[in-house]
Amino acid sequence: MTARLALTYLYVPGDRPDRVRKALGSDADVVLCDLEDAVAPERKDEARAALVSVLAGVERRAQVRINDLASAWAASDLAAVRELPAAVGVRVPKVEDPSAVHELAAAVPGRALHLLVESALGVERAFDLARAHPQVASLGLGEADLRSELGADDDGLVWIRSRIVVAARAAGLVPPIMSVYPHVDDPLGLAESCARGRSLGFRGRAAIHPRQLTTIREAFTPTAAELARARAVVAAVESARAAGAGTAVLPDGGFVDVAMVAAARAVLALER
Repeated sequence: MTARLALTYLYVPGDRPDRVRKALGSDADVVLCDLEDAVAPERKDEARAALVSVLAGVERRAQVRINDLASAWAASDLAAVRELPAAVGVRVPKVEDPSAVHELAAAVPGRALHLLVESALGVERAFDLARAHPQVASLGLGEADLRSELGADDDGLVWIRSRIVVAARAAGLVPPIMSVYPHVDDPLGLAESCARGRSLGFRGRAAIHPRQLTTIREAFTPTAAELARARAVVAAVESARAAGAGTAVLPDGGFVDVAMVAAARAVLALER
């Protein structure tokens, strides 16, 4: 059976094994154990050792965000990753070069790679990165560094977000998830931001605090009305096809055809 599409991702500092254990017991769909920004340079070794211990035998979905491949810490990060269960994915920041993705895949063979685009060059190469290697499992944005490089506000990133969605889907990857929302005590702003991202094709979001998870899940879970319409579309088109027709009419008068079934099924796949 295909795994349910994850909607909620929770970042946790890798040098805090207590928080990692708590995150693993949370209702986040995926736990993102961080070795990069959340861990000070002098604590990198401690964080690696902690993750190797805490994630040993882990049976839920988890990823480790390593340091930039060009950094002095990346090799040690990858050595630690190789000690983890094979199902633990690698979250890779600041990716720009498809050839580096090949080298990374060789360093952690068979392991899922989740690439983060965080620069103008990465945006320009998004599709090439997304299809760089069969181990690439997802593509996403790291928006903080990108904002700094471009001098862009939230509105200025809209077309870039769309580009990442298109690149991921064109490469046959799952829909990307949104970058973090930094304001922990602003659930309304988070919900509105998620709604905008969902309208662009994102499916899910990373959180920096457990209390953001419910808002994210609700924002990306179809409403009862959306589910009802999706079921109606599937039923109407299947009935029309059985009758030899190419189109069907819904009770509200809307015309639907086979091209709309995939979108309807995608909505139904998000039912919780």
